[in-house]
Amino acid sequence: MLHNKNILLGVSGGIAAYKACALASKLTQEGANVKVIMTESAVEFVSPLTFQSLSRNPVYIDTFDEKDPEKIAHIDLADWADLVLIAPATANIIGKISNGIADDMLSTTLLATQATIYIAPAMNVHMYAHPAVIQNMKRLEAWGCHFIEPGAGYLACGYVGKGRLEEPEAIIKTITEHQLNSSTLANKKVLISAGPTREQIDPVRFFTNRSSGKMGFALAETAAKLGAEVVLVTGPVSLEVSNSRIKRIDVTTSEEMYEAMHRYFTAQDIVIKAAAVADYRPKEVYDQKMKKHEGVWQIEMERTKDILQSLGEKKENQFLVGFAAETSDPIEYGMKKLTDKQLDAIVVNNVATEGAGFGGDTNIVTYISNSQEPKELAMASKQDIAQQIFQFIDRDMKDEK
Repeated sequence: MLHNKNILLGVSGGIAAYKACALASKLTQEGANVKVIMTESAVEFVSPLTFQSLSRNPVYIDTFDEKDPEKIAHIDLADWADLVLIAPATANIIGKISNGIADDMLSTTLLATQATIYIAPAMNVHMYAHPAVIQNMKRLEAWGCHFIEPGAGYLACGYVGKGRLEEPEAIIKTITEHQLNSSTLANKKVLISAGPTREQIDPVRFFTNRSSGKMGFALAETAAKLGAEVVLVTGPVSLEVSNSRIKRIDVTTSEEMYEAMHRYFTAQDIVIKAAAVADYRPKEVYDQKMKKHEGVWQIEMERTKDILQSLGEKKENQFLVGFAAETSDPIEYGMKKLTDKQLDAIVVNNVATEGAGFGGDTNIVTYISNSQEPKELAMASKQDIAQQIFQFIDRDMKDEK
């Protein structure tokens, strides 16, 4: 996976910089094209000549040292890289890129690159646990950076704990596996619906449900990371997308979601309806706010269009996946929907189970397809659940060929 890859290795100032020498050597042995940017602090630990010898390329340190007058070095490097690896990544460089600071060659290049960024932290155990460092790492992770966790053991400062730079072999293995997974949905088009719908009663009232959209958004982010071009049709939620490969379509009502899903459906390879769409809506919508009055207020409801059913009837080569949130007998109802709605797979869960309900960060689901036995997925983050779902989808799509 790394053969002929252009890898930009960023080395920041820590004692673990010596490990970056072995890392540069092993990446080169893997067939990668390696260029190194060092911070001024890193030069205090390792000579630039070492990296030049190992990578067989010039080493970059000073933003204003333009080696080729026809190119701006930090932009040229940013565009050249297929992936960027920062190892070791100190608390300082993590803080810089998290806050958009560009005051040296490495931080400036990182702001300019569109390549995948891997960050391998190395620092004192207490620094690694500091709230500022944790917050910075979470922000970078949300922006799409990938962290390679440090190992635990004896640190140069004398402490024993988590903070030592992961071994070069483990770093390369992690990157290789991620690159392999990232190509799972390469050249695939994926359509996903997420969140609730709102069905208006009058200008101030509406019917809705408890869906937060977190599962659908996790599926969209995961699909994009796996290489797909994603269209995300979402009801009203407070979530944001951070991946440029995701095209977001905001809708409000079930009718708007129906139209959006059908508009994009034909061109897709995979379609996942994870939205919690209203089954009923008020038959009459009032132009003015309904005032309080004596007695009961009865609202007559009418059925909305069954989006999943209509997609099942329309599908040709698309792999169609439904979601079913149940409160009893989820497997039985899920298998019935799988057949009735002409689906390729369905993901069911019991929302009454702790850890699997609306609004939470975790889920517990069962993946059911036409070709395999149901697969129960234990409680995990919705991101992890999304990753496993796409593994099953990939398997089933290969089985169909």
